[in-house]
Amino acid sequence: GNVSFSCLEPQVVPVTFLSSSSYLALPGTSGQDEVFVSFQFRTWNKEGLLLSSKLHQSSGGFLLYLSDGRVKTNLHKTGRVLNDITSGAGLNDGQWHSVSLSVKRNRISVRVDNDVTSSAHASIPLQIYSGDVFYFGGCPSSGNVSECNTSFGGFQGCMRLISIGNKAVDMISVQQNGFGNFSDLQIDLCGITDRCLPNYCEHGGECSQSWNSFHCNCANTGYKGATCHYPIYEQSCEAYKHRGNTSGFYNIDSDGSGPLGPFLVYCNMTDATWTIIQHNSTNLTRVKSANRENPHTVFFKYSASLDQLQATINLADHCEQELAYYCKKSRLLDKSDGMPLSWWIGRTNETHTYWGGSLPAVQKCACGLEGSCIDSQHHCNCDADRDEWTNDTGFLSYKDHLPVTEIVITDTDRPNSEAAYKLGPLLCRGDRTFWNSASFNTETSYLHFPTFHGELSADVSFFFKTTASSGVFLENLGIQDFIRIELHSPSEVVFSFDVGNGPSEVIVQSRKSLNDNQWHYVKAERNVKEASLQIDQLPQRSHSAPPDGHIRLQLNSQLFVGGTASRQKGFLGCIRSLQLNGMALDLEERAKITPGVEPGCPGHCSSYGNLCHNGGKCREKHNGFSCDCTFSAYAGPFCKKGKHISAYFWTGTSVTYNFQEYYTLAKNSSSHASSFYADMTLTREAITFAFRTMRTPSLLLYVSSFYKEYLSVILTRNGDLQIRYKLDSHQDPDVFSISFKNMADGQLQHVKINREEEMLFVEVNQNERMKFILSSGTEFNAIKSLTLGKILENSDVDEETMKANSQGFIGCLSSVQFNHIAPLKAALHHSSSAPVIVKGRFTESNCGTLTGADSTSSETTHSFADHSGPIDEGKPLANTIRSDSAIIGGVIAVVIFILLCITAIAIRIYKKKGIYSKNEAKGSENEDSAESALKSELSMQNTANENQKEYFF
Repeated sequence: GNVSFSCLEPQVVPVTFLSSSSYLALPGTSGQDEVFVSFQFRTWNKEGLLLSSKLHQSSGGFLLYLSDGRVKTNLHKTGRVLNDITSGAGLNDGQWHSVSLSVKRNRISVRVDNDVTSSAHASIPLQIYSGDVFYFGGCPSSGNVSECNTSFGGFQGCMRLISIGNKAVDMISVQQNGFGNFSDLQIDLCGITDRCLPNYCEHGGECSQSWNSFHCNCANTGYKGATCHYPIYEQSCEAYKHRGNTSGFYNIDSDGSGPLGPFLVYCNMTDATWTIIQHNSTNLTRVKSANRENPHTVFFKYSASLDQLQATINLADHCEQELAYYCKKSRLLDKSDGMPLSWWIGRTNETHTYWGGSLPAVQKCACGLEGSCIDSQHHCNCDADRDEWTNDTGFLSYKDHLPVTEIVITDTDRPNSEAAYKLGPLLCRGDRTFWNSASFNTETSYLHFPTFHGELSADVSFFFKTTASSGVFLENLGIQDFIRIELHSPSEVVFSFDVGNGPSEVIVQSRKSLNDNQWHYVKAERNVKEASLQIDQLPQRSHSAPPDGHIRLQLNSQLFVGGTASRQKGFLGCIRSLQLNGMALDLEERAKITPGVEPGCPGHCSSYGNLCHNGGKCREKHNGFSCDCTFSAYAGPFCKKGKHISAYFWTGTSVTYNFQEYYTLAKNSSSHASSFYADMTLTREAITFAFRTMRTPSLLLYVSSFYKEYLSVILTRNGDLQIRYKLDSHQDPDVFSISFKNMADGQLQHVKINREEEMLFVEVNQNERMKFILSSGTEFNAIKSLTLGKILENSDVDEETMKANSQGFIGCLSSVQFNHIAPLKAALHHSSSAPVIVKGRFTESNCGTLTGADSTSSETTHSFADHSGPIDEGKPLANTIRSDSAIIGGVIAVVIFILLCITAIAIRIYKKKGIYSKNEAKGSENEDSAESALKSELSMQNTANENQKEYFF
């Protein structure tokens, strides 16, 4: 029949709405009682006008628009909304979607993607007649006002297959101006761009986009910034410490903005900052029945990937891991053939046969290096192959081999042969990059390093300090591209760059001068979306990149640090902790071979000294600083950790603290001591202490002055607390009594005294604070010393204070602090260096411990399983109250305690024998009991050995 060997496809002509002011106006048939319009669209925008038209002979009309990615239809008349229906969802996904609108008589219907479930219908209260024009994508404007009169913008995206009244619209005819009208359209092309392909959001950031740009959602990635490039976590525990953080769990990001993600560690903030990384098998494990054909193999999985661990180890000054190996007739090395019988595997999957405390490649244990093995013919204790428990234990500290990932044991299948092992967490100390620094001494000196090339994102961060008013921190040049960061003026830093789109600048201005010789932090980042600059904690400044411009840095020269290639406008001062895209640059090594530049920068206390609290003194170190808490009542890395120091005072005991300024000057001068304090005045004091006594009257605390002024705190004969201030040598003292109970009842009493000029506040045992007013003055002049116990020197004090001083103080004093001075700590722990004089019997005690009914506070201690290494954590409070009031009673108590201990030890030995017998018969046990059982065996073995030696002697 009539067959044509071709298939005529309808021509599809898309149209692109390039801006929010684009529109397409197509004529309709006016006055019809039926309206039918259909078309397809694609866009990235959540909002935009799709279609609008006015009704015939009416002031009303209808709108079809996108709102939050859904199609909404709005029918209105004379300012009143007659109908508002919604259909579809997520239609701003860049894919083609079809929409059909049907209005007939008093019913309106909208269908999306020909899906019945995405259809919406509604009845309307009036007859609809079509208008004469349909506007797609927007409306023409009269001046700055759109004729559509909508609150949302025009459509940006593509449309095709437009049909009005079931008749397809010929877009080629529209293009040739033969039909309809349009503005700012691109016909016969869909110019949509997928700005999330490729995805420029880094570190798993979620990309979303609009017509002109894209956005990165960085939630839960551990990164921030326009492209999720910059880490929100510090690179090391050292960095957290120098932000003032204390011990605890922290996320660290060892490679900064590099590809590795953050992970959780425990930071132990002592003088040396330890990073503790746990693994999945920290308990003691016992091994039997293993041989070379059937070895015992254990794999260790850490809380970080091997790449993350390597980055952390590379960053640290020192790393170590304790490996404890116990053995009984179980060797580490077969001396007959020289083959290892047990070994461990490190991070790089290499086998190692040296053990804790030894060195790589020597196939020895610690005792072999020290020459202390139990059998001098062997290099490990276990190789003596004795039928009793011994061990080869120590720390592995060669960084390239850490951490231990696997242990293999093969020599436990002989009679009575057994081994046990326990691997501690990975411990790393310090951050070799945090304090890495260089001092630039001439304007023509600089350091140079390899740098960025073809990077999409580039970030630079560093600290600087200077007294100069300007200078270039770093510069990198290409044929056209460049980056430069410079101190432009004493209060302004400029980040300038060009990636091929023309020179741009980001400027941050500070209200304070930046050339104050303090450390200041600089972070600059340039990515495909923007360039940003931040100084210290000032608000970040940014400059948006053009949406379709050049995006890659093309730099072909070295990175110049501290100067420029032209040797002009060089930087004078110090730069430290310089990082490019998370990679640290070793300034100190490069400075060693560069004229005009010196490795290291002194003066860290000028910037970080404020981290030392409560009277702690900042001490300079080569690679940082430390807080000296010698003369503070507090301990810890920043002298913030409270420490209860208590002492028992006997009859006649006297502790006198001479205030440091006078003590130092008096030793080096023959002038009258009071002249040193002519200008020194105290207008406020903060005093805290606790005490326990049954003696009255008693002198608790006394502060003297060179001008016969003083402060005394006493217990009166009836047990009242009395505070006596004499701030005018010509007046009687102000006396304030607190008499709500007898405070000499043997219980621990807490006292807080705070004076602010004439206002005195007293708090006892956390009861309501009492307020008093001084009348004798507001200035405490030329203070000389603070005395606890008994005043031994001649003092011009009032009669009540003299009565209290007649026997001084007998009992317990605890946690004494006068402003930032801790006299008990000085007397007990630093008596050789502190300006303190102790007379009489004076012993440290736990008498200030709270227990039982008189507990008014509690101490919480935190632990981290198997810390190993130095741990700066508080000990739990003992559950005992030691009464020092009766010596004879104490002796009796000790005798009874010894008898009870002997009984308990006998019972425990008997039970352990039973447990050991059961465990041997049982043949297997859980990990928790393994360690206690081994300790029991070792204890019994040691006891037996001691008995044998005693019998032989």
